[in-house]
Amino acid sequence: MTVNSRTRLESASQQAEKERHPLLSDNDINTILVNGAQISLSKLKRARSFDARLYYYAEIGVYLEVSLSRGAGILDTTREQLQRIHTEATHLHMDANKNLNAVG
Repeated sequence: MTVNSRTRLESASQQAEKERHPLLSDNDINTILVNGAQISLSKLKRARSFDARLYYYAEIGVYLEVSLSRGAGILDTTREQLQRIHTEATHLHMDANKNLNAVG
């Protein structure tokens, strides 16, 4: 076995090991925060009651607040994405409340 083929085999083995036992990295926490906020935003859009909308809006607020933690490996682009999601959620929640108050 040549040195190059041995190196490639070891590299492939290490890659397979990482896939079996994924470790969280800085990028993973950024992905988790943004995806979690997007899921909450989707649920907020489908919510039928004030309480449900308020719950999902609060979840998005928590994701945004967690992103403000310094030294946790959270990127500025993640904070910006979460801020945009939070702003959209604020408008959706407020518009739904206005519509509910106008009807009621």
